[in-house]
Amino acid sequence: MDHADTLPRFPGKPGVPQVRAVERAVALLRAFAPDRPRLTLTELAQATALDKGTARRLLHTLIATGVVGFDARAQHYMLDPAILEIASAVQVGSDLRDIASPILGEVSEATATSAFLWIPHEHAALCVDRVRAPRLHIDTTWFAVGARAALNCGAGPRIVLAFIDDDTRERSLAGDMPRRTAFSETSPAKLRKAAKTIRQRGWELAKDDFYVGLAALGVPILDRSGVFAGSLSITGLTADIVANAPTRHLKVLKDAAERIGARLQTHHTEVDRRQGRKP
Repeated sequence: MDHADTLPRFPGKPGVPQVRAVERAVALLRAFAPDRPRLTLTELAQATALDKGTARRLLHTLIATGVVGFDARAQHYMLDPAILEIASAVQVGSDLRDIASPILGEVSEATATSAFLWIPHEHAALCVDRVRAPRLHIDTTWFAVGARAALNCGAGPRIVLAFIDDDTRERSLAGDMPRRTAFSETSPAKLRKAAKTIRQRGWELAKDDFYVGLAALGVPILDRSGVFAGSLSITGLTADIVANAPTRHLKVLKDAAERIGARLQTHHTEVDRRQGRKP
């Protein structure tokens, strides 16, 4: 099961009927993931709990609209480039991503790790940007841009857990917390306690809790007024991250988060000025 399958889903507005065919089509699109970009009809039917006939008809329509492709030789379905045109219109996290993107690259280069940018979204952590590690053999493909992660695993998501408001945290902890490895924490009580500790010290080190052999270090991004905007994290081999976390890596991350936060505040002030709002 992919991590996205365990994340919470939210019903539509009460009293407004939902179109079942649309729900099913969206479920088919969401069945694709960075670690499963090409799927057979059988795999798609199983992932969405649809019979093959229904899945095939929906996929045929999605192919006609250009968002799904089909490899007749391999009998595989995949997302087509038209989906990128839709994704490019997504505004969630765009301000933070635009400001942080060049700094994220600097962090990745300075630490020789994969760097990630996260924001809170629907009681999970949404990855809005990523720069791959120079050493591609340790690239974490499951945390691709647009992927959501539950808040119990990984330094970036656990920073989100620590810095969201109390009500949102409780609703997040009420959902499923996936156990990825033997080191994954799934107890709401322990996660609640961990969130308090993370918030007090201002950083998090997560070891082997998503994939044994990899660790992550994360810090919050706060604007100049102290408002939480998201989290910045790096991932690499556990031994490398642990050895460098309390010294060089943590300093790089904190400096980067401070620069992003300062630029974010300046950006918001400029937007307010242009729109005639008082800062």
